[in-house]
Amino acid sequence: MKIKLLAVGTKMPAWVSQGYDEYARRMPSDMQLQLQELNLGFRGKGADLKRAIAKEGEQMLAAIPAQDYVIALDVLGKAWSTHDLAKQCGDWRMGGRNVTLLVGGPDGLDKACVAKADQRWSLSPLTLPHPLVRVLLAEQSTVPGVCSITTLTISS
Repeated sequence: MKIKLLAVGTKMPAWVSQGYDEYARRMPSDMQLQLQELNLGFRGKGADLKRAIAKEGEQMLAAIPAQDYVIALDVLGKAWSTHDLAKQCGDWRMGGRNVTLLVGGPDGLDKACVAKADQRWSLSPLTLPHPLVRVLLAEQSTVPGVCSITTLTISS
């Protein structure tokens, strides 16, 4: 199974890349965590913020593989504990589809991306710095029992 992390922003500080890479390499061998960075829309003086977010959304929608289960990271989504995440990961595996996680830019996700999502997940009621979200997602995916094969449960 593959988990694709689609994230807006390409110029991350070294600590973000190092943290993400460290946790991504700890993923179980049967599960791959892949980061795809998307260009940030223009936010300079006089920029149209709605246009920037819409452009990010267009890029994001174009990068979502057709058969993937899509999860939008959204402050209005459902909060999951580590136990909940382990159950979700087991459900994703059982569903037989790859997963794409959508992380917007500094002003959030385009509405079209939220509408495309099969699920909405809130990491926190706080607004987290988007670079930190990459590291946090990678770290939580490597917590023992979260996305390992042991998360599968079979009912009789």
